[in-house]
Amino acid sequence: MKILLSIILVAGVAVAFLLSTTNANPVELGAEAPDVTATNQDGQTIKLGDAYKKGPVVVYFYPKADTPGCTKQACSLRDAFAALTDKGVTVFGVSHDSVDQQKEFHTKYKLPFDLLADKKKEISKAFGVPSNQLGMASRQAFLVSGGKIVWRDLKASTDKQAEDVLAALASLK
Repeated sequence: MKILLSIILVAGVAVAFLLSTTNANPVELGAEAPDVTATNQDGQTIKLGDAYKKGPVVVYFYPKADTPGCTKQACSLRDAFAALTDKGVTVFGVSHDSVDQQKEFHTKYKLPFDLLADKKKEISKAFGVPSNQLGMASRQAFLVSGGKIVWRDLKASTDKQAEDVLAALASLK
């Protein structure tokens, strides 16, 4: 019995270590939004700075493509895409997955917005999004308007992500 309890304790400590996040300072409200370049699911180069000039932009981060919580988060935004685009919003999803993994996720769930592959964690670092010990990004979301961060959610929702973004947009008016 003591051996079993020791194994459970060691396993619990190991899991806690692996799921802990690295420290990062998220970009502050009112700060200039990071103008970074990334590759989308189709291998195309995307410059976030260009998107900021066209209107409001949601940049949301998720840990891993095609996992339950990340799928709920993406589908929340997919299902509200018409309401978001009616308000002029462009949406970008970001994870540390590869272009191919992003493509599979994008296709499987018929996502109408770009997914950005952040294997080198450059976008995450620019936004101050921490990674856990497994190298996955924390679930966070940012709203950019006029090139500035106007809203951020450092513990972003899964199935209510679009609802939270739409509420943030409404509060800006």
